[in-house]
Amino acid sequence: MEIEKHPLEPFLPAKAQLLMLGSFPPQKKRWSMDFYYPNLNNDMWRIFGVLFFNDKEHFLNSTRKAFVRERIIDFLNEKCIALFDTASSVRRLQDNASDKFLEVVEATDVAALLRQLPECKAIVTTGQKATDTLRQQFDVEEPKVGDYAEFVFEGRAMRLYRMPSSSRAYPLALDKKAAAYRIMYQDLQILS
Repeated sequence: MEIEKHPLEPFLPAKAQLLMLGSFPPQKKRWSMDFYYPNLNNDMWRIFGVLFFNDKEHFLNSTRKAFVRERIIDFLNEKCIALFDTASSVRRLQDNASDKFLEVVEATDVAALLRQLPECKAIVTTGQKATDTLRQQFDVEEPKVGDYAEFVFEGRAMRLYRMPSSSRAYPLALDKKAAAYRIMYQDLQILS
């Protein structure tokens, strides 16, 4: 079975306070842009739109058929949010984007990412596969969905937030997903 290497570079704004980690991007055929959470059936950018702009379509283009990469990047730089995934290479056990059918071949060295982000004080995982993969690298309890656990990384106090998956396969309405993320962004003073 083919091993897929991660198709994107880590997105690491110098002053990032939050590192968001998913599991792994979907297949390219599902992408609407060349960036993280590219699938139109993923609600991540709608969650951000609801929380920060009161508009779930804020990051969509005028045809509503693609996300606007530049608008997202400008926003993430302004809010000091970094992105990558917990897997650097995977095997897809089925021809879909489901985490359930992803075999992690190589986990991302998250400690190496954190060393590049000296102001980072929190990590958020956006699904069970991402949480499980991350917890193999750090001594941290698994938080309940919508909550966090505290840990120490090289003398730095950190929080691990566990948020609901932004995938539409996760059976939770957009407003309920956004409500869970709202608490985290308010805690971290990213959303006032």
